[in-house]
Amino acid sequence: MRGLIYDDKKLKEEDCMYTYDLLEKGCYYLIREKEEDPITLIKVAVETDHCLFVQRFDDPTMTEWKLKKDSIQDIIECLTDQAVKEWEAHYSNEDAYYEEEEDDE
Repeated sequence: MRGLIYDDKKLKEEDCMYTYDLLEKGCYYLIREKEEDPITLIKVAVETDHCLFVQRFDDPTMTEWKLKKDSIQDIIECLTDQAVKEWEAHYSNEDAYYEEEEDDE
């Protein structure tokens, strides 16, 4: 989200920073960690007192621990259950396509 602030009779945008602490376990999110980064789909798999274990879907084998206080440039949205089902159907079909290509070699 972006906040508008009043400065010298002009409105200007100020980038808000978020933290991983705002994310809920079991939910899928579209986020941008840094302003220049691409949008990334993540799922919060485990939550501890100070950290979150996050699965990233830009590289499905990549999982990582994040401090709850680590910053996120933008939390674009939390995916609805319906959006997750649609994405999973597409994601599964994509995996099957790549497996068929490997079998042909």
